[in-house]
Amino acid sequence: MGKDIPSQPHFVDEEEARVWFEAARWDSKPICPHCQSPKHYITKKVGVYRCAAKGCRKDFTVMTGSVMERSHVKLTLWAKAFYLTASSKKGFSAHQLHRALGCEYNTAWFLHHRVMEAMRRGGLDVPPMGGEGKVVEVDETYQGRISEARIKPGKGPRKNLKGKGPLYKRSVLALVERGGEARYFHVPYATKANVMETVRANVHRESYLMSDESGLYGDAREHFAAHSTVTHSADEYVRKNKRGLPLIHSNTVEGCFSIFKRGMRGVYQHCAEKNLHRYLAEFEMRYSTRELSDEERTVLAIKGGDGKRLTYHQVGSA
Repeated sequence: MGKDIPSQPHFVDEEEARVWFEAARWDSKPICPHCQSPKHYITKKVGVYRCAAKGCRKDFTVMTGSVMERSHVKLTLWAKAFYLTASSKKGFSAHQLHRALGCEYNTAWFLHHRVMEAMRRGGLDVPPMGGEGKVVEVDETYQGRISEARIKPGKGPRKNLKGKGPLYKRSVLALVERGGEARYFHVPYATKANVMETVRANVHRESYLMSDESGLYGDAREHFAAHSTVTHSADEYVRKNKRGLPLIHSNTVEGCFSIFKRGMRGVYQHCAEKNLHRYLAEFEMRYSTRELSDEERTVLAIKGGDGKRLTYHQVGSA
């Protein structure tokens, strides 16, 4: 069952869509994506601007320098694709886009991946989660089988092409700050070294880390202010802490995983391992901005598309 598209002008009129994208990306004040200069000329072509900075003088539109660059898809379809993907809690597949937009499936597939790329965060400018007095929950799950290219017959623990269990599944690590944001990671191999390296790089040292009894987080106490666990194997899911300290549990991060798994099983159903990081980014962004309205989240996704390109050979097939 698809999500309804609001009856707003930018979803049906190309000129209204252009104005809406310019307001979302530039606050209606065009900025050259080539040199970041706010100085520009208005050309005879509607929506086409020419940079006025000396040494640049390049033409640009609202699509230039973003995930929409060099796309021949109408802006009204881009607006609908951004809205439907950003506002659907458990995701919105390319097949659903194909039916909702009335376009070819390959167009819907590429639109979907470009929007997911716009929703992806990352880089050195992302600060650590948590901080003094704050709780960060961590947990891992497994989604789908690893690609056969990563299974080498006769070598290592994954030598059996028909093997079962966690060794043959894609590892997903999640960090959730209580009352705050979430971060998902596709860890190629869920080893203690790999997992703790990711946790240490993304969680503030003064944070209070909570997890289940998994041995992957065994030495976390040495790296953070405190580390508490609950023993799920003994049917323990929440435990009281010392007076004045938060309850010990990992229910928040497990709630995130429940949304992710329902989306991957019920909406997407299939995802190639090489594209898993984009699906994780999509669920991460929607959870971290859950207090925003659908329209605000859509605008945030559009802004996130700045400086990103995604070509056909980078996306490939499902």
